Amino acid sequence: MLNMKGSVHMPFVTIELLEGRTPEQKRELMEKITKVVCETVNVPAERVHVFIEDLKKDHYAVAGKFMSDPKE
Repeated sequence: MLNMKGSVHMPFVTIELLEGRTPEQKRELMEKITKVVCETVNVPAERVHVFIEDLKKDHYAVAGKFMSDPKE
């Protein structure tokens, strides 16, 4: 991906996950996402920025129920 001046764009990827993943799981996810972005948009790995945002279970709800609420 080249811009008008010929420099390479920096892809930014943000992944939101519920808290609780291990650092090893996050590392593997970041490595795989980086590889796919490099192959898909033809940029070197050094240009790919991956951010993981851990969502607290009491900051996220589905159908009005927090993910931290006891399951019925």
